[in-house]
Amino acid sequence: MLKVFVYGTLKPGEINYQRYCDQVAEVQEAIAYGKLFALPFGYPAAIFPENYLVRGYVLSFLDSTVLTALDELEDYHPDRLASQNDYQRHRVEVYHSNLEPLAKVWTYSMSRQKIAAYGGVFIKNGWWDFKLDYIF
Repeated sequence: MLKVFVYGTLKPGEINYQRYCDQVAEVQEAIAYGKLFALPFGYPAAIFPENYLVRGYVLSFLDSTVLTALDELEDYHPDRLASQNDYQRHRVEVYHSNLEPLAKVWTYSMSRQKIAAYGGVFIKNGWWDFKLDYIF
């Protein structure tokens, strides 16, 4: 089963959930050690690991081919140089809300340099919401 930690537009109720996540087998709230930023484009970016918490969900998919569609959405191409991708896909440890380990899953992160270049704004509470964080 493919598991992906999402913290932005792929979360249930956000704009890309229905479009990309129609084959989700399970949704589980989770947190990861990271730092979350609102970007001026209407979506967030995160850096992992960091000493803050990023709150989101682990989505479980029965069909691992969905990863190709998610890579395209996140502008991640494994055959390109990392500097040419907006996001990087890698594994991150995620936790239950009580900080007990949950799993090591895929997620997407952005470099500090790109976040700064895009004018990212730190979200201290670790929860991105389009209605609250699209302030540009």
